[in-house]
Amino acid sequence: MPTLLIIGGTGFFGKSILDAYKRGLLSPWNIDKVIAMSRNATKLEFKHPELILDTVELLDGDISTVNFLPKSDYVIHAAASTNVSRYLRHNEEEKQNIIKGTLNYCRLAPKFHKNCKIVFCSSGAIYGYQSKKVRYLTEGMAFGNIEKLNEVKKSYAYAKRDAEFAIKELGQVGLNVSIARCFSFVGKYLPRDQHFAIGNFIADGLAGRDINVKSDRRVYRSYMYADDLVKWLMTLANNSSPKCPIYNVGSDKEVEIRVLANIVGEVFNVGIQSSESNVTCVDRYIPSVKKIKAKLGLKLNLDLKKTIYLSIKDD
Repeated sequence: MPTLLIIGGTGFFGKSILDAYKRGLLSPWNIDKVIAMSRNATKLEFKHPELILDTVELLDGDISTVNFLPKSDYVIHAAASTNVSRYLRHNEEEKQNIIKGTLNYCRLAPKFHKNCKIVFCSSGAIYGYQSKKVRYLTEGMAFGNIEKLNEVKKSYAYAKRDAEFAIKELGQVGLNVSIARCFSFVGKYLPRDQHFAIGNFIADGLAGRDINVKSDRRVYRSYMYADDLVKWLMTLANNSSPKCPIYNVGSDKEVEIRVLANIVGEVFNVGIQSSESNVTCVDRYIPSVKKIKAKLGLKLNLDLKKTIYLSIKDD
């Protein structure tokens, strides 16, 4: 029976996959064992014991320095920090961690994962700066100027672009690989104390506080629920090949940040505090998912309000 290895197994992606596994959502791929690998994977047993089944193995290992990889049939490579404070304080270090982790995996994969189905989790940030006239980011579009992104996203985007080049080379030597360009998400294990707007809004709602929208511009985002994320990543892994197909992973249902605050406010019955925005200044980060829907038959299953309810179900 197949084994799934999650590299970066204790972040939002990793915990969401383990949660989905616990609820039987990986049964379409007959997964009967999951290995969660990260620098401090074994701490997960104490922090989130609800995720640890008898068929879950926690493996401590830094993907940028290890010299072996456990045997597996599927691999989801999701090792990368998205913590803004880390990028602000250790910008170059975080960039190099992503690149080193990918390059070391690519060094080891031909030996240990020659017959695996592999998906690498990249980011929509690799598209770089795009004109506000661009409504949807598509896989075939020309990359924009990364230098125009803010300092935090800039390093992350450069690192993910370099990582994609390395993963494509694995395909050129015959491994089955694919790339998921990931956007914005919501789910039970999304951090509620970092830079994720929806996570912070939910934290305010749970605490009974008014939601404070601080943006001075029109910000448009879209949110995919964690269960859909897991299903899409597994489908991409299953459809990986030496041609290294690339797909956007996220929702194409855009929501302006103040509308998002109102939706979360309605869920928790709390007020909204918001300043006026500059209507001529637009920050849009919305994927086109036409390609993945057409080629792999995937779809989004829930509306935004329902995903928020599910994200707080056990709180």
